[in-house]
Amino acid sequence: MKFSSILLSASIASFSLGAAACPDYLNNEMRKLSSKETVNFCEAYAGKPMLIVNTASNCGYTPQFDGLEALHKEYADKGLVVIGFSSDDFFQEENDEGDVAEVCFEKYDVTFPMMATSSVRGSKANPVFKGLGEAKGYPTWNFNKYVVAGDGTVVEHFSSNVGPDSTELRGTLDAALAAAQ
Repeated sequence: MKFSSILLSASIASFSLGAAACPDYLNNEMRKLSSKETVNFCEAYAGKPMLIVNTASNCGYTPQFDGLEALHKEYADKGLVVIGFSSDDFFQEENDEGDVAEVCFEKYDVTFPMMATSSVRGSKANPVFKGLGEAKGYPTWNFNKYVVAGDGTVVEHFSSNVGPDSTELRGTLDAALAAAQ
């Protein structure tokens, strides 16, 4: 009984340290696209580097979903989490969430987590993008990419024209993954 109490105390202390290490902007729960399921980024992705992208279904950059999915498949086993945030801030997202999901999951076969449509810039930005924007600048268009270290530090912000296959983005991801080891 005494051993299990010590073990429980150690587990709680460990959880508290992990939760305390998570920055406020990630300690939020948001709903997944076309789902009732929610994700708390601190709980789900603690210690894992992330590539966070604002997306839209009707943008010239929408084909980047293919490259983002390829990154997800290539880097998932190394610990990278790719997360998409649907947004209509630039008036290029479908109005119906089911249509957004169809573009993501059926047309582009996206398997990485996609969040429900929300604002990603300015005073109405969702909490995750508020933190990203304050750290490295808000998106100026769809498909901006943010590399976030395992401790939640925003490492780099890439504009829309930097594709998922760019050597600059991949180099930054490799460095973030190496630092997380």
